[in-house]
Amino acid sequence: MSDFTSDVRDALIDGRLPCAHAFRIAQANRVGVSQVREAADGLEVRISRCQLGLFGYEDLGERRPVRKLPEVPESLAAQIQEGLVDGRLPCAAAWKLADDEGLPRLLLGCACETLDVRIAPCQLGCF
Repeated sequence: MSDFTSDVRDALIDGRLPCAHAFRIAQANRVGVSQVREAADGLEVRISRCQLGLFGYEDLGERRPVRKLPEVPESLAAQIQEGLVDGRLPCAAAWKLADDEGLPRLLLGCACETLDVRIAPCQLGCF
């Protein structure tokens, strides 16, 4: 087990590790986020509360809070399309686009849902 396993245990909410907590643990311990996910796997802990809204919100009453929007501005839709790799938008690219545009990550996830764009691969390796 990693030397940050206790950090993972301390960050659990309802027995799961929220995505944002995994990233904080990685930063605090100067390790890759995939190492944090591996530590969680070793503890048989699932990742929850994807910051793009794609999975892990069962404790709040829904599996995924991402919803289709009435419309996506053309400029944002074009940027999403430009970021596609093999027909999908990598999670890291989605985060960067959201941050660059000053958008909440969940809203970027909703824009992708509206455009029928799948996000993958996950930075944590969940999908």
